Amino acid sequence: MIISTFLNSILQIASMILNAYIWMIIIYSCILLFAPTFNHPIMQIFDRLTSPVYQKIRKIIPTVFNQIDFTPLLLIIILKFIDLFVIRLLSQSL
Repeated sequence: MIISTFLNSILQIASMILNAYIWMIIIYSCILLFAPTFNHPIMQIFDRLTSPVYQKIRKIIPTVFNQIDFTPLLLIIILKFIDLFVIRLLSQSL
């Protein structure tokens, strides 16, 4: 019982981290859409946190069509799948 409670709390924390990362991607994409400058320190932090993942996705799948980058959308879909399917499935099996 203690182990299942501990694992359930770890899964909830992982879900919260995934949701925070998804919101960071959404905010970063919206800011880049309207003001594509990197002068602000928060923009530099967002870029450092998202660029490595974007680059890995771009190596596997070409995500730029007509100068529109669909990498953030694809990453959000992947992260929501992980959150809704894998983490919820593991938490229900405990």
